[in-house]
Amino acid sequence: MILAGDWRSPYLWGLAIAAAALGLWVSFSILDSDLARERFRPPTPGADATALAWIRVFALSTFVFAPLDGGRLHWSPVVPPAGRVVAICGFAFGCWYTFRAMAANRFFSPVVRIQSERGHHVIDRGPYATIRHPGYLGMAILAPMAAIALGSWWALVPAGAYSVMILRRAAIEDRFLNTNLSGYREYAERVKFRILPYVW
Repeated sequence: MILAGDWRSPYLWGLAIAAAALGLWVSFSILDSDLARERFRPPTPGADATALAWIRVFALSTFVFAPLDGGRLHWSPVVPPAGRVVAICGFAFGCWYTFRAMAANRFFSPVVRIQSERGHHVIDRGPYATIRHPGYLGMAILAPMAAIALGSWWALVPAGAYSVMILRRAAIEDRFLNTNLSGYREYAERVKFRILPYVW
């Protein structure tokens, strides 16, 4: 809101309330101390550390540039109010679906690795019964939706790059798990699609 320079914007408040509510749900309902340690302090950089750094750069760029453009600079053409409302709903859905995947998967790590010290095994319940990487689907949705909700078409550039990197990460992690995690190959034969049913 500070970057946008407009504390009265209902779109900013809508996005902030959605993010805060989902963040509180994660904090109190999902993140036990073991998963929190893995998410915030993984013991190794994992198999795709350089790409993870770029993912974080694109995410930060989206959430810095979008409110600056939409609220102060106005480089983008105006995003219609209905589009911003739909985007807030899309952002909330992307967050919720990501957190739902996190709730089902106690091995939901930011790094690509086998968590042998935590008894890593295949998760096939909840959203994982339908697609193999539901968390990545949620992440790929939320960044572009945030850009539009904040009123910036130009912020779709870093947001789109973020989503592309997330889809790339899903493909890399899928190959890594197929090679290194016991039972994953059989799981992939049962659950055919990585991200979108009947598409990929």
